[in-house]
Amino acid sequence: MNLHHRTPAPTPRLAFRQMTPDDLDDMAVLLGDPNVMRHYPRPKTREEALAWIEWNQHLYQREGHGLWLVTLRNTGEFVGDCGLTPQEIEGVTDLEVGYRVRADLQGNGYATEAAAACRDHARDVLGAQRLIAIIRPDNQPSQRVAEKIGLPFERDAVSRSGLPVRIHATTL
Repeated sequence: MNLHHRTPAPTPRLAFRQMTPDDLDDMAVLLGDPNVMRHYPRPKTREEALAWIEWNQHLYQREGHGLWLVTLRNTGEFVGDCGLTPQEIEGVTDLEVGYRVRADLQGNGYATEAAAACRDHARDVLGAQRLIAIIRPDNQPSQRVAEKIGLPFERDAVSRSGLPVRIHATTL
């Protein structure tokens, strides 16, 4: 397997793998949950959830990484998605760490644990120089995750869809 097609190393509680269309039921529930998606323009439909999986499969092929499916190591239970995607903000493309955890599993530190593993993967496997997180201003829990994994607030910006966002960033 090509070095760049590796997933992040498992953490004490979590494992990572590439998404497939077989994950549509889980991903449709995650991305369709108004709670999970409250900082996005709107929850996604089942068709949009499938497009999300296909977008990530395309990223695995083109970039060697994307958002991975996150599961509990001891049970294999679906937790959410977390990973690394190229994102353009104000004309500059940076590697972004993104994370979403099932609403009923939030508050257990899974997002922080998964995001830290992705940060380490970006630095140690991909050799990335910089890592960002693009977060809506009212999404305090996500900002806390970014800060916990060493991505302090850098600047306010405007997303490609015209929404105000906060950029958290670090040099790796």
